[in-house]
Amino acid sequence: MELIDTHTHLDFPEFDADRAAVLANCRTLGVQRLVVLGVERGNWQRLWELVQSDGRLYAALGLHPVFLDRHRPQHLAELRDWLARLGGQPQLCAVGEIGLDYFLEDLDREHQQQLFEAQLKLAVEFELPALIHVRRAHAATIATLKRITPKRGGIIHAFAGSYEEAREYLKLGFKLGLGGAPTWPQATRLRQVIARLPLEALVLETDAPDMAPSMHANQRNSPEYLPDICANLAELLNIAPQQLASASSRNATELFGWDVEIAPATL
Repeated sequence: MELIDTHTHLDFPEFDADRAAVLANCRTLGVQRLVVLGVERGNWQRLWELVQSDGRLYAALGLHPVFLDRHRPQHLAELRDWLARLGGQPQLCAVGEIGLDYFLEDLDREHQQQLFEAQLKLAVEFELPALIHVRRAHAATIATLKRITPKRGGIIHAFAGSYEEAREYLKLGFKLGLGGAPTWPQATRLRQVIARLPLEALVLETDAPDMAPSMHANQRNSPEYLPDICANLAELLNIAPQQLASASSRNATELFGWDVEIAPATL
């Protein structure tokens, strides 16, 4: 079974002690490709150096709404410079992690909106998918995407919206990222929504080191847990894990414009 983790933060310090071992175990478990997302200007260089060390890793660069107080106006210009400089590099795959977060009430919504729109325009300009963080902001996100729509779509990370909201994202060319959250039995509404979704809408993710699945509660989340997430969600969808893995990997490969063959690791 071959899997793709479409959303991970493998560059975070939580993996400094055992990153190489995690990647080696991922290879053994069938996690063949991993997308590592930037969240602020300060981690882009570290992230890019990491993905350059292993042909199975891919980078997305962005300014995350949760780190709003760390972003400066010049960082948007620097993001554009990075995207222009890395244009054509096969291991640059998207703009992200970007989006809107209305869950944290102290985050200025107007500032978030401005930052989100500016980065969506970069995704349009550089013809890259957008990897989008949405918490309690689906209406605003959908309205924004209807005005500024990346040609190559993207992924709604950790999708937790309604079936109607899912349909709106699909109409806009986006895939829905599923990870640890729907593996929890108490996520009743989300699990009901997911059970109705078509396979062509779904991609798998971990958001490691955050959002651990139910079978690894109270642990550091890891891309190594993607097979367990896949098995749990396949049961929810009433299909075999291999079928979900194949569909998710196919959807991700098409979205990112990758060749089918996996690049060899260079570690």
